[in-house]
Amino acid sequence: MIRRIRSGGPFEAKVGYCRAVVAGDTVYVAGTCTQEDPPSEDVVRQCASALAIIEAALKEAGSDMAHVVRVTYYLPDITEFEACWPTLRAAFGDHPPASTVIEAKLLDPRDKIEIEVTAHLPRDA
Repeated sequence: MIRRIRSGGPFEAKVGYCRAVVAGDTVYVAGTCTQEDPPSEDVVRQCASALAIIEAALKEAGSDMAHVVRVTYYLPDITEFEACWPTLRAAFGDHPPASTVIEAKLLDPRDKIEIEVTAHLPRDA
């Protein structure tokens, strides 16, 4: 069974994708940036905003941040990543996922971080 979850972000309709897709016992959450308009210039605030959107998608899917097994961070300026570390530690707590950080140009030049996750559905979901 495949289930698609939309968050209403502006690029979902423009590009043609879903915020998340549940396939079997896995939740794939698309690369997520802040949906603030205009976006804050603070990378930590953008990071927290993206995590909140991801957390909402995971909740709708029947999962949560504790079940995230993989995360990829994309930043146009990788030197800004360290400022996000406390926010990321707080988000994942005692359940840190495997992770990768990539310096990359993002679709909206105002975005400072994009976060993509893969999570497991708990057995009782």
